Amino acid sequence: MLDIGPIHRTEYELDEDRAEPVVIAEAPGRIHYLGEHGEPKAGLFLSSAVDRYIRVAVSLRKDNSLRFFAADLGERKRTTLVNLKYKREDRWANYIKVAIHLFAELGYPVKGLNFTLIGNIPQQAGLASSSAIEVAAAVALKGFFKVDISDKELLNRLIASQTVFFGKNTSSVDYLVALSARKDNFLMVDEASMEVKKIKSPLSKYKILIMDSRVPKIGVDEELKQRRQDIKKGLDLLSQRKQGVNFRNFVAADLVESMGDLPEEIRRRCMHIVQELRRVTDAEDALNKADFPALSKIFFHSHESLRDLYEVSCPEIDWLVKRAQEIDGVLGSRMTGQGFGGCTYTILDDAAITEYRRRLDDYERIFGFHPLTYEMKPAGGARIVFP
Repeated sequence: MLDIGPIHRTEYELDEDRAEPVVIAEAPGRIHYLGEHGEPKAGLFLSSAVDRYIRVAVSLRKDNSLRFFAADLGERKRTTLVNLKYKREDRWANYIKVAIHLFAELGYPVKGLNFTLIGNIPQQAGLASSSAIEVAAAVALKGFFKVDISDKELLNRLIASQTVFFGKNTSSVDYLVALSARKDNFLMVDEASMEVKKIKSPLSKYKILIMDSRVPKIGVDEELKQRRQDIKKGLDLLSQRKQGVNFRNFVAADLVESMGDLPEEIRRRCMHIVQELRRVTDAEDALNKADFPALSKIFFHSHESLRDLYEVSCPEIDWLVKRAQEIDGVLGSRMTGQGFGGCTYTILDDAAITEYRRRLDDYERIFGFHPLTYEMKPAGGARIVFP
């Protein structure tokens, strides 16, 4: 998507009515540094919002239709409140419909409106651009209708609307990050309790580079479904030996003791979950103490676990992380996103950037994929930017 510059109301004019926006809101993308391949509904994450955003503008129409315009793509969609439902061909507009459904359920007259979308979150990179659309649209409508609703209630209603539209339960984590983020802070997100703890970043001298490997991802959904089934089986078997409702009730020693009782593949998956929970809490301690050597080990060990125990990495991603690890000035590198391709993040100082980019030239020569890099930093959360 296009870079977002200063706010100009004319950028958001939608159609022949040329109606100026009443409200413009933005929501950020996010990075999960640790924890994203954890136990569903009970995960523990180290995350941050990033300084890439989706903006949604709302303006009035003279009729009762709902119209959507993706300014970056030059695409237009339309519907009405009566016909508000998921349509595969509406793609990005479906995420705005989630927010519309939310406020319609609250009893607000969501009709006769234009929605214009613009943003600079890289697409298909695992940075939660779809959640950012939903949150930006919801915050814009909250401002448009002047609704007195807490972030917690907004989040719960977004989850409910998302479930209605896409027919599957969704995680609260991306919404929590988008609504809770603060500039230059990491977030420790507890999915089970929906609590967020802010950690001031000690990494002001470091840059965060997202690297899109451009590796085609095939069959990812089925592979991840199998992983979730494995860890559910593992938790069921562990709970027969020792009482526990989720993986936080177990430690690595429990899995060592279970050798012979758990199938080896399931034991490895569960070992990753248990160890990753510990890594998130250890990372919180390392960030608070500005203990960079400890933090570096945590990031690299997390990737090794994703590679060897949870097995969601791939040779190209492993190569990129390994080469980054060899460079002086690199604090950490790890895959991020669903896996089987996709992206890595690398935290490094300015002196390491030239050598890091040289390694990317080697990557393209060896693997044949042209990687894309994006520099980012921890950023603030969703907000109204106009008026």
